[in-house]
Amino acid sequence: MVLTDVKPGSKAKIIDTQLVSDMVRRRLIDLGIMEGSIISIKRMLPFGGPCALEASGQWIGIRRCEAKKIQVESA
Repeated sequence: MVLTDVKPGSKAKIIDTQLVSDMVRRRLIDLGIMEGSIISIKRMLPFGGPCALEASGQWIGIRRCEAKKIQVESA
């Protein structure tokens, strides 16, 4: 399952970020989001807009095309 498959309000555990570009992966790690992190999907904006997620008490926006490359499992 990928990050965009998770319904808003649900939590998920990140399994794999290898398909994401190195720059985005580095930025996510800087924000404390890596394999094993539990995240909560807050909003999925319409018309292919970004996803808002919460990790460790901080809200982060990520492009939907990047979110489709992050593998997750239900938490």
